[in-house]
Amino acid sequence: MESLTSGTLAGTGSFRCEICGHVVEMTTADVLPPCPGCDGASFTRASLFAGTGRFKRTEPDAQTVSDVDALDAARAAIDSPGRYLIFHDSGEVRSVAMPGESMRIGRSLSAHVRFEDPTVSRRHAVLVSEADGIRLLDDRSLNGVFVNGERIVSRVLADGDEIVIGRYRLRFADLSALPAGSAGAALAAE
Repeated sequence: MESLTSGTLAGTGSFRCEICGHVVEMTTADVLPPCPGCDGASFTRASLFAGTGRFKRTEPDAQTVSDVDALDAARAAIDSPGRYLIFHDSGEVRSVAMPGESMRIGRSLSAHVRFEDPTVSRRHAVLVSEADGIRLLDDRSLNGVFVNGERIVSRVLADGDEIVIGRYRLRFADLSALPAGSAGAALAAE
């Protein structure tokens, strides 16, 4: 297929970023914008009959040591038992406890964990409490859900699993079996 670059008169249709797979819809003859998913400038006209290129995932930049340290420090600061998602958002580290039997993640106003980002679907993923643990489900998202680098549809999470949703990297922390105040002791044992 012919590759298009930024500044090319695109026309009407769908165009897929060759780097991250994000789809840009054009309704008139217009100039292609930079990719909202990765700021890339190389597009291919999207086709329903093309291969599964949109499911190819390029490895994002590795997290720096300070990012990992910040996530570990946030985990150590949690003092009540429960299940948490820990992630960077707007320059700060957030810890969000699972509010009950389920937790919605996406761009929707009804999501428990809400990301204002075009790489995140309105209803991107759901965490559900089951007898064997917490299950992460892809809620028919466009860009997919990844656990420890592997695209998933459904997976039971383990403590410390890394979840990638759009541009966001989240760490799952299962502190439900620990007595209150011993989250820091669990880190020291690791």
